[in-house]
Amino acid sequence: MTQENTTQNEQVVEELISEAVAEEIIEEVIEESLSEVEKLAQELAEAKENNLRLMAEMQNVQRRSQEEIKKARDYAIANFAKEVITIRDYLEMALKDQSGNFEMLKMGVDMTLQQLVKAFEAQQIKEINPQAKDKLDANLHQAMSVVEEHDQEPNTVVSVMQKGYILNGRVLRAAMVTVAK
Repeated sequence: MTQENTTQNEQVVEELISEAVAEEIIEEVIEESLSEVEKLAQELAEAKENNLRLMAEMQNVQRRSQEEIKKARDYAIANFAKEVITIRDYLEMALKDQSGNFEMLKMGVDMTLQQLVKAFEAQQIKEINPQAKDKLDANLHQAMSVVEEHDQEPNTVVSVMQKGYILNGRVLRAAMVTVAK
């Protein structure tokens, strides 16, 4: 019986050792898993915080961009307004002139026109001024009348009634033209 007890005792000890080793392994796995979960939770929190920061930064950039666009638009209008004010001053001076000197009046109007041309150039406003015999372009020209013109091809410009204008590739006003039939 002693030998049988010894064998049973050894089996019990082996089972206890196996259970202890298994518990130790389970505890290690649990600790590693908890450590990994904590690490992932921390990374998630950092990612959320980083995401919030990036969203706030994006909103700030968008707001600043809108403010800069508004300032640029306001500034552009202010510059054009200053130039137009000067032109208005010249026209008012011409109207107040009582001298009766037609040549001086004509010279003043010419100077005013040159000032207006400079203002248009500064704002990138370009003329649409088709020449006689140019093909009619519906994007740039508005046919106001059609006339019989024997020495011109049909749908070509005969004369310009009023110039047109373009701003940055966009037609502000089409040139008003007479077209050959």
